[in-house]
Amino acid sequence: MKKSIITFENYSFKYRSQTEPSLQNINLTIHEGEKVVIVGPSGSGKSTLAHCINGLVPFSCKGDMKGSLKIKGEETKELGIFSLSKMVGTVLQDPDGQFIGLSVGEDIAFALENDMIPQDQMRYQVMEVSKLVDLETKVENSIHELSGGQKQRVSLAGVLVDDVDILLFDEPLANLDPATGQQAIALIDQIQQETNKTIIMIEHRLEDVLHRKVDRIVVVDEGRIVSDTTPHELMASDVLQSSNIREPLYVKALKYAGCNITPEMHAAYLDTIVLDGSQDKLQKWFEAKKVVEKESRNDPILSLENVSFGYNQPNQTINNVSFSINKGEMVSIVGKNGAGKSTIIKLICGFEKVNSGKIRLMGEDITRATIFKRAESIGMVMQNPNQMISKHMIYDEVALGLVMRGVGEREIKERVEATLKVCGLHPFRNWPISALSFGQKKRVTIASILVLNPDIIILDEPTAGQDLKHYTEIMEFLCELNKRGVTIIMITHDMHLMLEYTPRAIAIADGQVIADDSAVNILTNEAVIEQANLKKTSLFDLAVRTQIDNPRDFVTRFIAFDKEVRDTWQ
Repeated sequence: MKKSIITFENYSFKYRSQTEPSLQNINLTIHEGEKVVIVGPSGSGKSTLAHCINGLVPFSCKGDMKGSLKIKGEETKELGIFSLSKMVGTVLQDPDGQFIGLSVGEDIAFALENDMIPQDQMRYQVMEVSKLVDLETKVENSIHELSGGQKQRVSLAGVLVDDVDILLFDEPLANLDPATGQQAIALIDQIQQETNKTIIMIEHRLEDVLHRKVDRIVVVDEGRIVSDTTPHELMASDVLQSSNIREPLYVKALKYAGCNITPEMHAAYLDTIVLDGSQDKLQKWFEAKKVVEKESRNDPILSLENVSFGYNQPNQTINNVSFSINKGEMVSIVGKNGAGKSTIIKLICGFEKVNSGKIRLMGEDITRATIFKRAESIGMVMQNPNQMISKHMIYDEVALGLVMRGVGEREIKERVEATLKVCGLHPFRNWPISALSFGQKKRVTIASILVLNPDIIILDEPTAGQDLKHYTEIMEFLCELNKRGVTIIMITHDMHLMLEYTPRAIAIADGQVIADDSAVNILTNEAVIEQANLKKTSLFDLAVRTQIDNPRDFVTRFIAFDKEVRDTWQ
């Protein structure tokens, strides 16, 4: 029997600024060497649960605590945050917020410097841990030269070097492309296998976390634990759906086909699932669903013609890129971290100037147009909300663009309040932005652009950090805008979003367009998937395992049917 390392007993916590507890009567035991995933909708209390484990609650975030929380047999309320940091290492959702040193080696060594470890020993430990996370050749590199996946490895190395017993990951996949996300999950699994450390992961993208096996999944909702069970048992229940947590797509497909999922099916992992008796149902469901092809429009609103750009010439970040976006389209731009996706958007918005080529908006050459001129038609929502926010209060931030345009006070109030309702922020309209979570801040920045009613909205990772409920609210609102003729362009690492909402996708690799096709065709094309660091949809693999003649058609029909189901919910 494994020894317990974290024990909550009748534990409750209420922040001083709140009237209701964020956590209520939590009873949870995590054992040494376990790998546990904590999931739940936004505001469910899962982040507070993590903050209790790493000591931010109650030592940094003050509040009223009841019950007992022991880590390694010691009551956390009797320890300090420094003592807890020697037991629990936290890897944040945004690695940039965790860096201290200028180089990789300096950052990894930070904890050792605080402990006054001799330099020779420090160098040895830094090299050993950098090998563990596959960064031994990057120790001298600047942090800012690294990709998103490499930055996350540096953050992980920075807590591993302190030899903590518990590793806590706060949404480790949020800023990573699909293939790099899989590598991150594989690395976490490898570290656990080699070191027997206790791993706790908080993540919205459950299917991607299950790229490697986990021991348990804890579901938190409304401050309570509603499920604490094995992955196979969880897939056989309705807990995920009732708690607004996205099920793996292949599990959803099996349920649509009328298959009864049981724990004995081992449905948590596609490579272990037992499909006996399910093939016929899937085949019949597939044959019964027909897709009506929609006519494609050819009315370009935005065109890039042989666009090239380099931050440091002669090195080209963007190389001879050409594509057109039609009026009223909803399109994904996908590719690995550092491929040039965000740079293309900066060129479209005018934040950077092209070295060669042309950009046209509604037929007009805007290659040399000002940012202000482009902003009349193009709205941009950045990936990091902290880079967009300039006001203290939510209402003021969303109203800012309208104020700058001289809109009347009454119209501002009507438009701001309507937008806040759609984005799920109306109850917080008089809150300070500093009181919001990362995901809530993201919704504020989306609202600040949506309220301006632009012709084109460009969103960089619009749903990162959002639970299924808020993800669906944001995307359905974007769909409503799209139906009214607003063109939507999204940079995303979320393959679910790409499949579910964008009929067309443009894949970028090494500053070039390598595919411009339907989302289904791109996510079933192995060559494009490998080159652009994407991930093949589990629906395709399910169809192959079920021996359906045309797996690609199976994916297309699932997406069309799933949209019909979602439309009935609206």
